[in-house]
Amino acid sequence: MENLHYIASETMPESTILIVDDEPAIRDMIGITLNLAGFNSFSAANALEAHISIIDNKPDLVLLDWMLPGGSGIELARRLRRDAVTSNIPIIMLTAKTSEDNKVQGLSEGVDDYVTKPFSPRELVARIKTVLRRANGKQKDKALRVFDLLLDPTSHRVSIEDKPVEMGPTEFRLLKFFLQNQEKVFSRDHIQNSVWGANVYLEERTIDVHIRRLRIALSANTNASIDYSRLIQTVRGAGYRFSIKAA
Repeated sequence: MENLHYIASETMPESTILIVDDEPAIRDMIGITLNLAGFNSFSAANALEAHISIIDNKPDLVLLDWMLPGGSGIELARRLRRDAVTSNIPIIMLTAKTSEDNKVQGLSEGVDDYVTKPFSPRELVARIKTVLRRANGKQKDKALRVFDLLLDPTSHRVSIEDKPVEMGPTEFRLLKFFLQNQEKVFSRDHIQNSVWGANVYLEERTIDVHIRRLRIALSANTNASIDYSRLIQTVRGAGYRFSIKAA
């Protein structure tokens, strides 16, 4: 295998990749490659395990082998695309199948890209970054909705049950971050880096103050059927998450 150290120079930190392959050696090799490139990674050995892991952990991208025990990768891709919860997760197929028909089949099922085995770590990382940038670009201006809570990035408006919600620009960015990253726990440092930027120093208390302000804004409409402030959950010793599930 080629030298892996060069790939650490340009990273997309904190993105989480699920590696789905039934061969432990390949999972380990890809895991090392991704970690050196600055990604977080975890793995699954079959389609069932992968599907459960995707639902539970909401990875930013799935590296999916075509041939898997317990159901093929293309069948899993089809299932993910049909489920509203997972339909927007980018998928890169890892496959030894090189025929045009196979690629057309995968693309028709919504697969974002292909990497043909054997592959170089450099090519794999480059393709992951390209797919993530493309996915992030699509999400940037997309209206975000949870039940009757709607955030529109283009008009910079938030509403609950079609009634406007007033909040400051920092609270707007916080809410957008949470809506784009639901069901994940984030430390205060991660929230700071994502919302304020890595070069801005803030005390932990400052993050908590803005979280509290956001909760107050979301609970201002006392006639709403849902108290959306409760969806921003404090995870003791870890940070915060936005979740529609009970804390």
